[in-house]
Amino acid sequence: MLDPIIAFFERVFTWIGHGIGLVIAWILWPFIAATRWYRSKGFILRTVVGGLVLIVVVLYAIFIWRTLWIRGFDPDYVNAYNLEEKGTKAGDQPSIENSDATTRTCSRSVIVDVTADLIEFNIDTNAWISSTLLYKAGLFGLPWDATPYLDNKASFQRGVHQAVQRTAVELVDALGRVRGTSAVDEDLARARGRIQYDQYTWYISTKQFGILTPTPSAYREARDLLRDFNDRLEDCNAVFDARADNLIRFLDRIASDIGSTSAALRDRSAKSNAGWFDTRADNQFWFTYGQLYAYYGILKAAHADFGDVIKSRQLEDVWNTMEEQLRATLSLDPVIVSNGREDGWIMPSHLATVGFYLLRVRSNLVEIRSILDR
Repeated sequence: MLDPIIAFFERVFTWIGHGIGLVIAWILWPFIAATRWYRSKGFILRTVVGGLVLIVVVLYAIFIWRTLWIRGFDPDYVNAYNLEEKGTKAGDQPSIENSDATTRTCSRSVIVDVTADLIEFNIDTNAWISSTLLYKAGLFGLPWDATPYLDNKASFQRGVHQAVQRTAVELVDALGRVRGTSAVDEDLARARGRIQYDQYTWYISTKQFGILTPTPSAYREARDLLRDFNDRLEDCNAVFDARADNLIRFLDRIASDIGSTSAALRDRSAKSNAGWFDTRADNQFWFTYGQLYAYYGILKAAHADFGDVIKSRQLEDVWNTMEEQLRATLSLDPVIVSNGREDGWIMPSHLATVGFYLLRVRSNLVEIRSILDR
């Protein structure tokens, strides 16, 4: 009685085997054809083609090595700044070193230091991925962002850079000048321009003629300009205006930036519930993660730079809660980002999870802003 059943399953597995064989043959056919063509050619042509193939293989090996993980990643990176020991707000003059008062020492801005260090983390500790030739070329012409491979690091870096861009704008427009009526600081203005440079520029482009400044070079220049500003601030030759209204404006801009990311998460969740098979979900997740990674450091730095304002308005508890929630977000580390149903148990919605943390942080920002505005 079991013979027909056994025969049926044998036929099923035979069909499956034939199907797998056809798929493998279809995948390998271009390589087999290329090998036959290569063997049929002369020594010189084979040498040239072999050299080009070797170069491509080496470049892809370097590209894969760079994209496999985030170098220097540390959710507690702000601990290195020893912010609890910072006793004065940015720009204050804590000491006069000489009795003749000719040498003054003022405080650096931790916001500026963290922003510059985040740029260095993005482009030197890690190679900037989005402007590399092989990332721009994609996987056989398909953009890497549309695949489940080798794109998470680039998305994370762009998220970090989004926070850096927002901070640079506020440094120029408000924080680095007196009540918005003084002249714009030249170093900050140039840094903002460099930070807003296109994220995908390589040395050459089909859209522009000539040799171009690659994206990492522009960002390095911005990093150096930010550090130059902070050096002048430390020498009491620059301004950091740590007033309550500037903090309100800064928090408003961050809340708005986070709100835009929340909307993007919602749109991605609405477009798909394919779970692990949504190849765009990981891009949005890691962009959000990178943005919150950067804002964690920047808002911890703002706690130090605006310490007097936060203390006088009795904001310590709610500010600490916001920082704790940001840090809790950085504990998320899914092996595969899933964009399934929000009530799914096999393929959950990691976008909904990170979106929940995002909105908690935004609600804290709104609460702090409302207290400051009283």
